[in-house]
Amino acid sequence: MRQKLLKMIKNPRLFHLWLQYPYVPIQNPFRVLGACRYSTQSAKFPEYQMPSVTWGVVQGRKEKLVNRVKICDYLKTLGIIPDELENLELPSTVEVMSERVQFLQKLGLTIDDINEYPLMLGCSVRKNMVPVLGYLEKIGIPKPKLGEFVKNYPQVLHASVVVELAPVIKFLRGLDVERQDIGYVLQKYPELLGFKLEGTMSTSVAYLVSIGVSPRDIGPMVTQYPYFLGMRVGTVIKPLVDYLVSLGLPKKILSRMLEKRAYILGYDLDETVKPNVDCLISFGIRKEAIASVIAQYPQILGLPLKAKLSSQQYFFNLKLKIDPDGFAQIIEKMPQITSLNQHVLMKPIEFLLGRGLPLEDVGKMVMKCPQMVALRIELMKKSYYYFKTEIGRPVKELVEFPEYFTYSLESRIKPRYTKLQCKGIRCSLNWFLNCSDQRFEERLQGDYIESESLGPTFCMGGKLELPGNDVVSDEEDESDDEVLYRRTVSL
Repeated sequence: MRQKLLKMIKNPRLFHLWLQYPYVPIQNPFRVLGACRYSTQSAKFPEYQMPSVTWGVVQGRKEKLVNRVKICDYLKTLGIIPDELENLELPSTVEVMSERVQFLQKLGLTIDDINEYPLMLGCSVRKNMVPVLGYLEKIGIPKPKLGEFVKNYPQVLHASVVVELAPVIKFLRGLDVERQDIGYVLQKYPELLGFKLEGTMSTSVAYLVSIGVSPRDIGPMVTQYPYFLGMRVGTVIKPLVDYLVSLGLPKKILSRMLEKRAYILGYDLDETVKPNVDCLISFGIRKEAIASVIAQYPQILGLPLKAKLSSQQYFFNLKLKIDPDGFAQIIEKMPQITSLNQHVLMKPIEFLLGRGLPLEDVGKMVMKCPQMVALRIELMKKSYYYFKTEIGRPVKELVEFPEYFTYSLESRIKPRYTKLQCKGIRCSLNWFLNCSDQRFEERLQGDYIESESLGPTFCMGGKLELPGNDVVSDEEDESDDEVLYRRTVSL
């Protein structure tokens, strides 16, 4: 045997054959060489014929080239352009490639989808596609949505479930993303499955926590806006945060904003945020009030602001004769008006005008309490008729204190006015409405009527509040520790 090996090594053709088929049990290497030289003798040596199941692994260079040409011709007949497959390991037969194409089509992909990312044809149905799709379905992506998911992120078919996909899911669960939300998050941002855990995702989370975002709120933020996990801190997140802080927003308030409105991180600083801040200033909003405006209505940073402000400014001037300076005061007090439909704005205005109030007085009321124009008209009517029939004061008092309409009739106005009647106290609307329940009781026990305080205002570091709860709003429930930030009206 030793002598046979030595002879084989000395014979280049025989040695090359041995390298090409190292696992074939060669009893007589020279007979194999003869079988290769004379194809007519191959039937005499059945033990050297490769089984078809391994033909794709051991096929020679010539066979590979022939089969590649056949496969490319087959793909062209389907309308698939195989140019990008030049350096890709293709299956050994047209039948195997046909199986892959049919599997993808049954999944919901079209020939155009495959042409968008033809490299998916390099994925084995059994080794790649089935395990990956089975895992995606397991973590919450509905089976009917798998085709759309692959269309949006075809690179997932190349991934290893154990090495690449499972660690990302574990990371998201570690951020307190609810198990039932994993599929929803990945459908919104499938590229997450391709991120390195120790890279952008970890640094963006760490930075947000460092500026005051509560770690327990990271999970809900990811569910709402997972794209921030792919944002670079140094070039995207930090410059935006630094700019907003430079406008006067304390980091505590900014962090509360981001917890509830994570999509703010997606506003482009140079193309959207800065131009919108400049736009606010150009419309007369004071620089020192910019932070208050943003805190009340963070979405204003991402709106097509110039067009909206121009439209609303013209509306208020046309309907109420409010000049640009008056309009700026309205925006400072209630920036949500920027996005309110003018049809909605007109209803309270028309109601007041219909009660006989002069146009000039209605304009003053709106400038003093712009929240009034966002009230439900049914509640506004009830409060007005109670004022006329029960309180019986001159309408002039409503002009002086339009905030009256923002208080709840049943829980504040009626109970307090009833107590005033029992005590025989006559006072202004401001005096008995614009205070807490405890303060109101103290006033009832006092020997004199103290001076009145101003209406509700926004103070940096405190809450933005309006008395009562009759403002049209889709405000979500707030946690008990939400003491730094609250919007008045959410559109």
